[in-house]
Amino acid sequence: MIRIPAAIHDDLIAHAKEGFPLEVCGILGGTGDTVSVIYRMTNTDASNEHFMMEPKEQFSVVKDLRAKGLAMLAIYHSHPESPARPSEEDIKLALTPDVSYVIVSLADAELPDIKSYKISSGKVEPETLEVIV
Repeated sequence: MIRIPAAIHDDLIAHAKEGFPLEVCGILGGTGDTVSVIYRMTNTDASNEHFMMEPKEQFSVVKDLRAKGLAMLAIYHSHPESPARPSEEDIKLALTPDVSYVIVSLADAELPDIKSYKISSGKVEPETLEVIV
């Protein structure tokens, strides 16, 4: 399970909409199963089908998380035109162990969809995503 405050949930959707029609990406940090901070990252691929985070930004985020006593809980990205489920490429590139993979879908622009998954060794497990106040 991953618990995301409503303000961060709304920011995930806003980030996806701002980046449309390209994929956006970022990192969610926190403690336990509860997110407390969002880091918007640069998609260096500038693509609507895949993403790659800027390595220097990633290093900076990891350093900031450690300084705040937080952990990386999730990597997120958007699917501008497809459902909120991992693509074959998403599964292949899910190399960070013990994090959630959150996908924001804008396939239905009126009703954005956010889902979370655990992905390990090519195996995808949906996980509960709870929006909290």
